[in-house]
Amino acid sequence: MSAVDTASGAASSSKPEQNGQNGQNGGREDPGGFKLKFCTVCASNQNRSMEGHLRLALANYPVISFGTGSLVRLPGPSITQPNVYKFNETSYDSIYRELEAKDPRLYRANGLLNMLGRNRQVKWGPERWQDWQVGMPRTKHKDDKGADGMEGGVADVVITCEERCWDAVIDDLLNRGSPLNRPVHVINIDIKDNHEEASVGGRAIVDLADSLNKIAAEEREKVGASAFDSGSVGARSGFDERVPDVLAEWQERWPNLPATWTLAWF
Repeated sequence: MSAVDTASGAASSSKPEQNGQNGQNGGREDPGGFKLKFCTVCASNQNRSMEGHLRLALANYPVISFGTGSLVRLPGPSITQPNVYKFNETSYDSIYRELEAKDPRLYRANGLLNMLGRNRQVKWGPERWQDWQVGMPRTKHKDDKGADGMEGGVADVVITCEERCWDAVIDDLLNRGSPLNRPVHVINIDIKDNHEEASVGGRAIVDLADSLNKIAAEEREKVGASAFDSGSVGARSGFDERVPDVLAEWQERWPNLPATWTLAWF
């Protein structure tokens, strides 16, 4: 997130707009039934991925989120003075308190305190994609929003918010060597890194999730819940084949958010 982008989005709140949801402290009514598991990814697990994480959680989807950068970077007093933190070791609350102590006027004006205030209500702190142990129980994350259903540490769909993050995720999955032999759809939605565009992107992510979940539920009914939920290639093939068509229809509804898709493996 650049200082320019953050400043340009400062006037807009990252609070979700009405989209079948009731704002940050509530969500839409849960209709029950099958839910795909989602993962949102951006560079620092601060703005775009966290907006998507919150929106999906409020829409009752199991969801986790990550960043792909080497460090968490947030705008500082100048472009050459960013605030830098370590993934997995720094809480959103501690970042909030540090920036508030440094310059409350600056960081309130550029939207960082508002963003961090949201983030600390979603989960403890920023996590790095490359450090994620796929398939390992996430026992320390039970209080995260969207944690219900993600206990097994596996996602069905990964949504990145920038092409370089998509590249990093694909490269990492290839390097892991597919130990679970489980298909995962990796979709990039190109979302500009400012608060206003993140809010629009969050709504678009939920719209895509709803469309994907609908066809997943249909295919699950055809092959049986047990087979589909196992994540086997054969049981998921019907769903996998329909994803490109769903994405094409979604792209018509969101023409200003270019999307890229591939089928990869955990």
